[in-house]
Amino acid sequence: MRREIKEKTPRAVAAAVQLPSVSDVEFEASLTELRELAKTLGFEVIRTFVQKRSGFDTAAYLGVGKREEIRCFVNDEADPAGLEEAVQSAAPDAGPIDVIFVDHEISPSQARNLEKEIGCQVMDRTMVILEIFHRNARSRAARAQVEIARLGYMAPRLREAAKLAGPQGRQRSGVGGRGAGESHTELDRRKIRDRIAELQLEIVAMEAERKTQRARRQERQGLASVALVGYTNAGKSTLMRALTGSEVLVANKLFATLDTTVRTLYPESVPRVLVSDTVGFIKNLPHGLVASFKSTLDEALDASLLLHVIDASDPGFERQLEVTDKVLEEIGADVVPRIRVFNKIDHVGDAAAQAEREAALRAQYPDCVVMSARRPDEVAKLHQIVVAFFQRDLVEADLFLPWSAQQLRREIFATCEVLGERADGEGAFFRVRGESHVVESLRERFEPA
Repeated sequence: MRREIKEKTPRAVAAAVQLPSVSDVEFEASLTELRELAKTLGFEVIRTFVQKRSGFDTAAYLGVGKREEIRCFVNDEADPAGLEEAVQSAAPDAGPIDVIFVDHEISPSQARNLEKEIGCQVMDRTMVILEIFHRNARSRAARAQVEIARLGYMAPRLREAAKLAGPQGRQRSGVGGRGAGESHTELDRRKIRDRIAELQLEIVAMEAERKTQRARRQERQGLASVALVGYTNAGKSTLMRALTGSEVLVANKLFATLDTTVRTLYPESVPRVLVSDTVGFIKNLPHGLVASFKSTLDEALDASLLLHVIDASDPGFERQLEVTDKVLEEIGADVVPRIRVFNKIDHVGDAAAQAEREAALRAQYPDCVVMSARRPDEVAKLHQIVVAFFQRDLVEADLFLPWSAQQLRREIFATCEVLGERADGEGAFFRVRGESHVVESLRERFEPA
């Protein structure tokens, strides 16, 4: 009989320093987010260590006492007395601790000292996000962008590695492609610079190709465009699937979507509308990733309308909203018309709690949409709002199509909304609504010379 072996989930602890300028609510929200990031990587965070300090310890981020407390926990030793409180979230007796996650970006020397003192791998917030992006990137462009960010993160850490390399990091004569006096570290840094330059050229070429494809698509089909933007795990992919009837990846984890997905709004409307899903935003997203992922956010820049999707069930939604607004401003998309869509209202307690939250949201954001992407009637209402946005500039007109040209009926129905139709002995009369240039083009073609 074959016995299935279930692999144990890697275990980790999280640690963070709360500075005086950070409120308790903001601090806890950031820690919760770090634990979710760790979960996305496949780790179970069994304990969280926190410390209030006026600043980070320059040697190893955390203070000496807190480092000792974590070391004792990781090595299953008795906790030292008189140290600050640690927050327990699971039983500690289920195996070794594999990683300590730090809720800030720390310097290479801080990471090295912390790792050496505690006795397990250290991953700071930036490293965690980069690893998630690395695992989830699918398209050639996304993979190139992730590699640039990872290389940029690694470059300054080579100097720290050189300190541990001893003679290996010292200068050597020109052998094996190295110039005179070039060290292993200098060679690696040069390789990184060359690789980044190569990837940047590839991205420029891919961006030009994507712009050409988008322009051709717009010209060929006359499509309007909507971009879903918002915090990671706000439900954008679920809403995307509901609005377009497509099968796109839906996962309850951070950064499930990294590559832009484009589908047509369904049921189709006049004009046809493209809907694109974009990479989710997150607090303290490494600047290198904001820059390198700009091409995935170009859909937001090119869109005629943004649907800013917000998790209505998250008590920290205002902080997430601010993060998204800031990133959109950074990429120049803050001028694009926007509708705030508070999603996941079905996750807010019972019906009374949902009604109370909806009333509060509508009072604070009068023009918002409050809904659940899993409720078809509410998705249909959002569909109508989107269609109405693109139909606001449409014109109504009468078109006459003689019986001899009835083969062109299909074109009328494909490019316009037909409001009415009547016929007489000479042909058919249509009352249509459509974009002014489309209606004018049809009229010119149908009217007799």
